[in-house]
Amino acid sequence: MLQNTATAGIEAPEMARAQQLAGSISRSFDAKVVGQERLRETLLIGLMTGGHVLLESVPGLAKTTAAQALADAVSADFRRIQCTPDLLPSDIAGTQIFDAAKGTFITQLGPVHANIVLLDEINRSSAKTQSAMLEAMQERQTSIGGQSYPLPQPFLVVATQNPIEQEGTYRLPEAQMDRFMLKDVLDYPSPAEEAEIIRRIDAGVFDPAGKPPAAASLDSVVQLQTLVGRVYIDPAIVRYIVGLAYVTRNASQYLEPRLARLVEFGASPRASIAFSQAARALALLNGRDHVLPEDVKQLAHRILRHRIVLGFDAVVEAVSVETVIDAVLAAVQTP
Repeated sequence: MLQNTATAGIEAPEMARAQQLAGSISRSFDAKVVGQERLRETLLIGLMTGGHVLLESVPGLAKTTAAQALADAVSADFRRIQCTPDLLPSDIAGTQIFDAAKGTFITQLGPVHANIVLLDEINRSSAKTQSAMLEAMQERQTSIGGQSYPLPQPFLVVATQNPIEQEGTYRLPEAQMDRFMLKDVLDYPSPAEEAEIIRRIDAGVFDPAGKPPAAASLDSVVQLQTLVGRVYIDPAIVRYIVGLAYVTRNASQYLEPRLARLVEFGASPRASIAFSQAARALALLNGRDHVLPEDVKQLAHRILRHRIVLGFDAVVEAVSVETVIDAVLAAVQTP
């Protein structure tokens, strides 16, 4: 993830350049993905901060198309990994192969060595295979044969999971869930959007031969990441962010008893870090060089929904994690 490299603000030409780049990437994305504005925003925030994204929805809601569209928009090296129960860690990170002609081992890097990596149906892979992603997502490197291999920059993992099919799946451990900056839950398109999807398919929009030129370069993405680190965040908003995370860990002191008893575990400090970085990116997307409390509120569901662990009673009583997040937002005074 990005570090806060400066607090000197952003000059007007730099802001104009950032808006031009973000707009170009968004238009290229929209040419392939109908609707899904929040998904576009989520992926852009992940790309601009180096934070990974977890997407959850039923099949057919353009998760793979969206990741591919983002990669095409910025000339990124894209790899798709279909997760299955028999997938091995070496299938992701890479392995060593013996070269009989030379009598030595050669290293073959795995598909995770790309700019944008799509882990399709990540919860279908075993816990051992899922753990192979921890080093890549956090340390931005893989270890093969006792040697470390850095991942390319920028690097973004987009993982998907299907919530309606549980047979043959493995629950993601909290340690790995916490490494995703954002979790977005996708909805079905409207009837008009669904009709537009069919029209674009008939028009050949998704034909690989007709792929439009990239809207930006990887160097431009790195420039955006640098600008995100220079967006100003006031100490009062930092205290607000920390307060939100604190309330999730001490729900019994701040939430009504009916909701507080449902919370088993709150958000870790990674949530506060994610709030700070994602809010900076959202402010830059909105043409501002400073963060507003509304940026934090707009991101709350995406940052906290996979970090607050609810007990079984929440399922029985049909209480969603979003309901608890809304209560947390209401419990902390807005600066």
